Amino acid sequence: MKIGVLAALLSGLIGAIITAVLLFVPAGTFNYWQAWVFIAIFSVTTTVPNIYLAVRQPDALRRRMRAGPTSETRPVQKLVTVGYFAFFGVVVVLSALDHRFGWSSVPTWAVIAGEVVMFVGLLIAMAAVLQNRFAASRVAVEEDQHVVSTGLYGIVRHPMYLGLLIMMTGAPLALDSFWGLVPLPPGIALFVVRILDEEKLLRSELKSYDYYAFRVRKRLVPGVW
Repeated sequence: MKIGVLAALLSGLIGAIITAVLLFVPAGTFNYWQAWVFIAIFSVTTTVPNIYLAVRQPDALRRRMRAGPTSETRPVQKLVTVGYFAFFGVVVVLSALDHRFGWSSVPTWAVIAGEVVMFVGLLIAMAAVLQNRFAASRVAVEEDQHVVSTGLYGIVRHPMYLGLLIMMTGAPLALDSFWGLVPLPPGIALFVVRILDEEKLLRSELKSYDYYAFRVRKRLVPGVW
């Protein structure tokens, strides 16, 4: 249990350091309060649920810790995972460069709105993980896995991805940038590709997923798709 908590804390620390490098190096300064708030929101909102999982659902935490293209078994998912990291990096670095060179002027109220959107998105993503112990960073079907159809999963089939997409929509504004929104369309395309390929696996290997998909029609956005 203690090892799991330490792993959750270490993962959060490493993520915060990587994000800080991606922000403060292109920004050319530590005098970037929007970046500090961004890191704080991201770190707290992801690390606290991971600590909870370490204590209550260590198996779920281990699934979440298996991340990155090398953890994927499906070729499409390997490519998509690389694309995810690139998408996040481009958004963060572009937003920091925008802040540094003043390419766009984001009012304080819009920065705060972006922080709220980002926070809500992360809460949705983390709530989806807590509601479904099989939610993982990689696409796979576990031996004892079953369909979760309650809570957020009763609204859309992939609430974790919905939360991440909301988070990435608010992130550029939270980082004082409008230009950071430019990579959003290809980022959405990555989510679509991942979901369509993931559902091929779920329909073929997870019992009753077809029935669940019939009941919950929308994959990502309520009322849209």
